Amino acid sequence: MSPRRAPVSRRDRPAKAPLSRDGLVSVAMRIMREEGLERVTMRRLAAELDTGPASLYVYVDNMTELHGALLDELLRDLPLPPVAEDGWQEALISLLGDYTLLLWTYPSLARSVLALRPSGPNYLLLVDRLLGLLEAGGIPEKAAAWGVDPLLQLATATAAEQGTRHESAAAAGEEQQLAEVVREARAEEYPNIVRARADLFSGTGEQRMRWYLTVLLAGLATTPFPPRLSADTGPADHDR
Repeated sequence: MSPRRAPVSRRDRPAKAPLSRDGLVSVAMRIMREEGLERVTMRRLAAELDTGPASLYVYVDNMTELHGALLDELLRDLPLPPVAEDGWQEALISLLGDYTLLLWTYPSLARSVLALRPSGPNYLLLVDRLLGLLEAGGIPEKAAAWGVDPLLQLATATAAEQGTRHESAAAAGEEQQLAEVVREARAEEYPNIVRARADLFSGTGEQRMRWYLTVLLAGLATTPFPPRLSADTGPADHDR
């Protein structure tokens, strides 16, 4: 009589962790940190989560929404300065500088964010703090409301540009080529470039960023609104 075979359980694999939006974003964040945003695809995420790509669309509508969620997850680590009248401008510039550095590491995400309308809770906290700092600095409420967008666009675009240059040898070569062309420009053809070329590439990236933001803040405090839009109007009126 042969010995009885030991039964083999069909439950030899551990149960799969339940899917969730937080779990999806967590895996996407890990892939982005380790391999770059380009490797964050629905197919790759599905493989990591041991499921089909279609099941992930229960938690995000598309890659655009996922990119917004990744931005919001990054913003968890962004320290928000207190709102105070003393030093409000320095606090605001430092906050936007920290935001720029946060995205600088992920230029592909920064480029994506330029086309997004983020709406995550941490992004809203950032917008709320910027509004508070602008109000503390005496910027009129409507100017502050309009001003948040260009301030964040400048910071995001700077992160996208500088981060891409840092990653790409080709981009660095193009910048060097431009500098050489400007140095060799002739006054009879390009008189204004020749006159300004000593300053066209002067200053550090941080110096230029701080100057840009200072210019924007000065403009917010003094620039009048177009007469047609001086009164409060609804979103439909702004789109015309």
